[in-house]
Amino acid sequence: MLGRLYGIGLGPGDPELMTLKAVRCLQAAPVVAYFAKRGRRGHARAIADHAMPAHCEEVALEYPVTTEIALEDPAYAASLAPFYTEAAATLARHLAAGRDVALLCEGDPLFFGSFMHLYIRLRDDFPVTIVPGVSGMSGCWSAAGLPMSWGDDVVTILPGTLPAEVLTAKLRASDAAVIMKIGTNFVKIRAAVEAAGLLTDAVYVERGTMEGERVMPLADKRDGVAPYFSVILLPGHGRRP
Repeated sequence: MLGRLYGIGLGPGDPELMTLKAVRCLQAAPVVAYFAKRGRRGHARAIADHAMPAHCEEVALEYPVTTEIALEDPAYAASLAPFYTEAAATLARHLAAGRDVALLCEGDPLFFGSFMHLYIRLRDDFPVTIVPGVSGMSGCWSAAGLPMSWGDDVVTILPGTLPAEVLTAKLRASDAAVIMKIGTNFVKIRAAVEAAGLLTDAVYVERGTMEGERVMPLADKRDGVAPYFSVILLPGHGRRP
């Protein structure tokens, strides 16, 4: 009998935002896998610490690169493609032996997540259960107490890796927006928000729901430094009752 792959959404960072189903499925798993930077424990593993099964086998899937190479550099994809193939093969060996595998996923498994790369490689050969998680952006706008969409507002999700002129154009065309993948793109993103005439409304959230959380108007943040776990929120102003 084949093992089942569980994609466990852990939520935005606060361990208390893991769902009951996520905890239940995790605690029943004989094998728990998670992505991590080489030599590090990994953020997903830290979130799940309180719910880890006592006698599970842990499988750390260590990225060959993270921020050392720019996303647009061909070497980035060239490094990650074989990594995902090898990681899928590692989990496949457990699944083929009849062992269920819980793969920990920050936020939601199917939203900007590494889980998806393994999922598309394994779903045709093994049963899969996906446990949704509270998304990082949801955690951030809750931390900011910021209503994002009203009535017919359309919310646009933008990766900050886009060129500045593309970001500006998409922001101008959006009722509301969430900009993710900030990091080293912060200066470019802030300039795009200002060029779109939206700097006054924009809110910067760093490490939302986690220790060290910061919420502030984007206009007040001028140092040009932003960690991986940060987003910029631009709320809608549509129909209100």
